[in-house]
Amino acid sequence: MTADTRPVFTALGPIILVVLTVDAVITLLLEVLYLPTYLGSVAFPISALVAGAVNTALVYAASTVSDRTVLQLLPLIVWTLGFLVCATTGPGGDMLLGSTWQTLLLLLCGLVAPLVFLSRRGPVSARLPAPA
Repeated sequence: MTADTRPVFTALGPIILVVLTVDAVITLLLEVLYLPTYLGSVAFPISALVAGAVNTALVYAASTVSDRTVLQLLPLIVWTLGFLVCATTGPGGDMLLGSTWQTLLLLLCGLVAPLVFLSRRGPVSARLPAPA
């Protein structure tokens, strides 16, 4: 982005990134909570699909604030680290995420959709307007 096309809220960029990062943790906890959802006797992990959509929205929102790829991926990186924490055993041997296909689906949907989104957007220089 050029200096004249940047939003007025440039000073709020770091605060917005922190809010998006906290939102990634909150949504991960909700997705983990609702992962073992059943419709009757059939497993229905709708939160895995929600994870893909929400993480893509978080990456898109971060990309409106920053042109740096690392900062655009910050909510996704925090989501992945939180996922790994939820997948490990606690002090009593409890695990929030078991070794099931729903957990793998949550991981794949939560990571693949935003990464495909970023890869299809192309480099930042291709999205910038031509200088006048």
